[in-house]
Parts: sequence; C-alpha cells; structure tokens
Amino acid sequence: MGKNATGPIIRMSSSGTHGAGGIECCCCRCCTCIHIEFLKTSPGIVKVCETVISGIIQSLLVNYGLRYSTSIGSAFEGSLTTSSACFLISTVLLVCYVVSEKSYRLIRSSLFEMMFNALASFLYLSSASYLAFSTKIFLLPEYYLKPGFDVYPAMTAAYILSAVVGILHGFDSYFSFIYYKTGR
Repeated sequence: MGKNATGPIIRMSSSGTHGAGGIECCCCRCCTCIHIEFLKTSPGIVKVCETVISGIIQSLLVNYGLRYSTSIGSAFEGSLTTSSACFLISTVLLVCYVVSEKSYRLIRSSLFEMMFNALASFLYLSSASYLAFSTKIFLLPEYYLKPGFDVYPAMTAAYILSAVVGILHGFDSYFSFIYYKTGR
C-alpha cells in the first residue's frame, strides 16, 4: 500500500474569465458571487448578443407576424419555435455564467455548449431561409398593395436577424469546440 493511501488531491484554480468576482465599490468588493468580468470577455459578449437578438426576433414575430401566421405558414411557426427555445436556453446559460465562474468552466468545457450552439446555428439559418422565402412569396404583394402594411418590414428584419444570430451561434459553437478540446 505505501505511506499515503488517500490518493491525489485535485484543486480547481480560479483562472481565466473572472478572476475577482463582484462589483467594486469604493475600497471593497460587493456581491462577490456575481462575475461581471465574464461580460467583458469574447464568449460573454457573444452570449449577450445571442440572447438579446433572440429576444428581438421573438418580439418581432409575436408583435407583427402573429396576425399573419396563417398567411406565412409553417415558416412562421418554425422561426418562432427556434427563437423561443434558443432565447430561453441562452438566457439560462448567461445567468449561470454571470452568477458562477465554476458553472462557466464546467458547462463551457462540456459537449452541451458545443452541441447547443451547433444546433441553434442550424435551426436559425434554416428558419431564416424558410421565413425569407415565405415572406417574399406571401407578404411582398400585400406590402405593395396596402399602404402602411408593416408586417413585411418586420418579418424581413426577423429573418435577417435570424441569419445573424445563426452565424453568431456557429462561431460560438466553434469556439466552444476549441475550449472543449483544450480546456481553455
């Protein structure tokens, strides 16, 4: 057996994204459980952008497209489902990352983050192309015939933003893969 039968001790270092948590007030730090430093990193900025843009897309779809969902068809439903699901998961991940540095390191280095971002990228890009097609076919004629028809510009903004956030999720998936492989 030997002298020491307890085994190795594994310690997780607090390096990387956060360093010192909390908010600096005068000469001390408050709310040290919050890691605002994450929001200043590249993954933090990307995650905030994904969350905000997903919320904007969902708002555009519900506020403008819901009345015309039968005209737009399943493209509307697919885009709304994609934006709702990705908005929810991105928000939960963002809150976890801001509240806990340990959660960031564990989730970011797992397969979940990589697979979620890859799937979100695929879903956003496919729903953007389908919504663009349906918007051009079904809403463009009404836009030229009816003055003040504001659904067409809103749906155009929704599919353009869907393409943008799809690309963001693609980049995030790639960087998650790098983080998964290297652990940094």
